[in-house]
Amino acid sequence: MIKTGSMDIKKLIGEATEYDKKEMLESKRPKSWLKSVSAFANGMGGKLLFGIDDDGEVVGLADCERDCEIISETIKTKMDPIPEIHLVPETVDGKKIIVLTVFPGKETPYYYIGDGNRQAFVRIGNESVIADRTAIRRLVLKGAGTPYDSLPSPFEYKNMAFTKLRSVCKQRTHNDFLDTDYESWGIINENGELTNAGALIADESPVRHSRVFCTRWNGLTKAPGLLDAVDDAEYSGSIISLLQEAIAFVARNSKKAWMKLPDDRQEMPEYPERAVLESVVNALIHRDYLEYGSEVHVDMFDDRLEIYSPGGMMDGTMVQNLDVLSVPSRRRNPVIADIFNRLHYMDRRGSGFKKIVEDYQMYANVSNGAKPVFKSELSSFFITLPNLQYVVKGQDGTKDGTKDGTKDGTKAFEAILSHISNDPRVTIDELVTLTGISRRQVLRYVKELTEDEVIRRDGGRKLGKWVILKEYSTKDSE
Repeated sequence: MIKTGSMDIKKLIGEATEYDKKEMLESKRPKSWLKSVSAFANGMGGKLLFGIDDDGEVVGLADCERDCEIISETIKTKMDPIPEIHLVPETVDGKKIIVLTVFPGKETPYYYIGDGNRQAFVRIGNESVIADRTAIRRLVLKGAGTPYDSLPSPFEYKNMAFTKLRSVCKQRTHNDFLDTDYESWGIINENGELTNAGALIADESPVRHSRVFCTRWNGLTKAPGLLDAVDDAEYSGSIISLLQEAIAFVARNSKKAWMKLPDDRQEMPEYPERAVLESVVNALIHRDYLEYGSEVHVDMFDDRLEIYSPGGMMDGTMVQNLDVLSVPSRRRNPVIADIFNRLHYMDRRGSGFKKIVEDYQMYANVSNGAKPVFKSELSSFFITLPNLQYVVKGQDGTKDGTKDGTKDGTKAFEAILSHISNDPRVTIDELVTLTGISRRQVLRYVKELTEDEVIRRDGGRKLGKWVILKEYSTKDSE
C-alpha cells in the first residue's frame, strides 16, 4: 500500500495502474529493477518509485542526482531497444525520491541484456516475470504492428473451400460472396497467399488447435460421480461453424420457463440468447491463436455457463479490476473481427461486454440480481453467465429445522463451494453475483463453512485464496 506524506504519493503515480517500489537504487544489481522497466515497456507502461520501501514508507535517497544519472546510463547500456522514459526527482516529507516513468513501447519486445542473457519480461499481477516463447511471439507481432490473423499461413489457398462462409454471407447479409471478396475480406493477401484468418474461416480449417469443447456437466462442478457429463461434444472446422455449433449446444442443453408477474408473465430462459452469442463470439474472435494446445471450452453446470478462451487482455490488465462497461475495444484479431462484423455476428464498435451485461439487466426483476462475471489472467479469459432459472434463496431459516429452509441452505452451501472449487481466488462480491444470494447471507455461509473447517482462507483479501479442506456434508450445517 502506498502511504501519503506531505505530498500525496498517489499523485506521483498518476493514472499508472502498474508501479514498483524500490527502497534504494541497486546499481550493482540492475536486473532487480530493469526487469520492471522491460515489463512496463512491453506492456502498458508503469512507474518505479526509488526511495520508498515495500511498506510504502518514504526512506529517501542519499544522492538523488547521482542515482538519476546511473538509472539513465544503465537503461541506455542494458536495454535493447531503449524504451522511452521520463526521470523526475521529487521531495516527499523532506526526503528525496525518484519517479521513473516507463512509457508503453512501440518496438516490442524490450530486452534486458546482462549476465550473459538477453531476456524480455512481462507483468503478471504485480510481478515482472520472464516472457515465455508464446509471449515473445506475441510481442514480436505487436512490435511489427502485424496481427496474427493477417499474416500468411503455411497452408495453400487452392486446397481450401469456403462454402460455409458463402452460405452464411448469403443468409445473413442477403448478398453473394464474390471471388473478389477473398482479398478485400482479408482471407488472402495481395500476393494471393492464404492468411491465418483465411485458414481459420475455411470449411475444414487446418488449424488444429482451433476447436471448441462443449460439456454439460452433471451438477455444480466437474467432480467425478456416477454420471460426470450429461452431454459433451468436440467441434472443429470453420470458426463460423464453431460459433454455430457452440450456440446450438447451449440451446440443446437449456430450457425455457415462464415467470409469473403481478399483471403479466415473462419468459425466463436459463441464459439470455444475446449474452450467449456475444460470449462465444468474444471467445473465438479475441482468443490468442498463438497459444497452441489450448482450445475454447464451453462448460455448462446446473447454476452457470462458463466460457473459457486462451489469451488474456491484450494489454495484460485484469478485466476483473476494470469497469467492463468502459473497457476500450482492442482487437487481437482484427481481420476475423471484421469478417464477423460483415456477417452481422458482432458490432464494429466492439460493445460485446456491454450487451452481455444489458441482456441480464432485462431480467433484473426476476433474477435476484444475477450478473455475468468477467475474469482474466495473463493467458486466459473467462466469462461466467449465471443460470437465471437456478435460484438460490438462501433463506434465514436454514437452521430452523424446516424442510424448505434446510434444502435452500444446503443448496447455497453447495453453490458457494462449487464456485470456490472452480476459482479459489473468487471474491465475496463475485460469489454474491454468481449465486444471487445477498452479501450478508454469503458472508454468513462462508463464516459457517470456515467454522466447520470445510474451507479456510490463505492470504489477504485481495491476493489470498480459498482452500477446501474436506467435502461438504449436510451434517456440517446442522
